[in-house]
Formats: sequence, structure tokens, C-alpha cells
Amino acid sequence: MACEVGRGKLDAYLDGELPTAEAAALAAHLRECASCAADALGRVQIKRAVAAAGKRYEPSAQLRARIAQSVAVKPQKKAARWSLLWAPVFTVAIVAFAVAFYLGREGSRQRRVYSELADLHVGALASATPVDVVSTDRHTVKPWFQGKIPFTFNLPELQGTDFTLVGGRVTYLNQTPGAHLIYQYRKHEISVFIFQDREEETAGAASGAARAQSFNVANWTQNGLRYFVVGDVTADQIQALSKLLRDAG
Repeated sequence: MACEVGRGKLDAYLDGELPTAEAAALAAHLRECASCAADALGRVQIKRAVAAAGKRYEPSAQLRARIAQSVAVKPQKKAARWSLLWAPVFTVAIVAFAVAFYLGREGSRQRRVYSELADLHVGALASATPVDVVSTDRHTVKPWFQGKIPFTFNLPELQGTDFTLVGGRVTYLNQTPGAHLIYQYRKHEISVFIFQDREEETAGAASGAARAQSFNVANWTQNGLRYFVVGDVTADQIQALSKLLRDAG
């Protein structure tokens, strides 16, 4: 793939708008072309900076409640019989609105978490140094994190599987440190993120399978930790690596 063609598709790739085949081809190109990889990394950093700035000025729940209260139309006095007839209707409407608002808000938070993880995955693969500890040996990678993150974790034995451990690095989600491990499946890279399972950092990330941009994602909680597996492989391959990680935990 020519570099000019690659650059023309980078924005669509980072936004998850490329077809699966084109996304996989461009991902392979980024691993071989330092110029395009640097360009992709720069764009990811800009996206993360814009996202961080947007969250900085996000109104708090208390502010939204005060605004809603100030603009609410005060009900006029009606006959007691009318109130008794319509009160259940208004109650149901309020509950339905509250549930819809909560689900919409949680969905937005989940998309934000998954989008940031997808950016971390692309950014690492586009970097000249995707991992800080390079080793296929889990007994080398796991101890490297001691003193760098506030928790420990177990890694699976991969002998006899199609997965290979490439290495790891320290990463951050909502300014909280965690482990970023990179595994290889044939010619594809898969990111595994591990954080302490704290509501304020991983809020909205419901356990299970999902899609983030052009990547398949799986996440679950185990032993007080939250695991995320992100990659451009199939959902079955994501689940296979997830099972190895769960069994090791």
C-alpha cells in the first residue's frame, strides 16, 4: 500500500469507519511504515487531547439537576380528583424518562471508555516502541510491573495455543495506571488492558462482548480487576484469549 493512500485513510481507520478488510490491511501497513505510523500516533494523541478537554468542562450531575429544576414548569392547581386520575400517568412518564436518561448516559460512558481503549491500542501499535518490556516469557513480563502499578495479576501459559506474548507497558485510563499487554495472533496484535475495578474509572463498561471503532472488545471483572481485550481479530479469537486470561486469574 502506498504511503499516500495510507495517509488518506488514516482518519477513517482511527474513527472505525473502514471496512474490516481495509482496516486489517492498513493495520499491517502501519507495522511496516514508520512515516504512516508516526502520522497515526500524532492523530491519536490529538484525539485524546480533544477528548480530555471535552471531559474537563462536562457539567456535573448537580449542575444539570439545578438547571432542570430552575426551568421546570410549575404545575397549576387542579381539582383533587383530576390530580388523583393523572398522578399515576405522570409517575410512569417520569420513571420512563429517568430510565431512558440513565441508559443513554451509561451507553455514552461505555462508548467513551471503549473509544479511549481503542485509541490506546492504535497508538501503541503505531509507536516505534509499542512495549517497554519485550519478552514472550510471562515470568519476565509480570514482575516488570511490580512497583509501577498498584496491583498484581496472573498471565496464562500460551504453549500449544496460537497466541504469543509480545510484552507490556504501563498505561492510563482516566488518569488511573494499569497494565497494557500486547499479544500476537498470527499477524494480528491484540491489546489486553488491566485496571483496578473502580467505578469512577471504568464506569459504564458493562461486562461482555462489544465493538469499538473497527475492533472487537471483551471485558470482565475478576479478583477486583477489570480486564479489556481489544483487537482486529474475530470475536471468537478475542473470546479465546479472554478465556486463557480468566483461567490464569
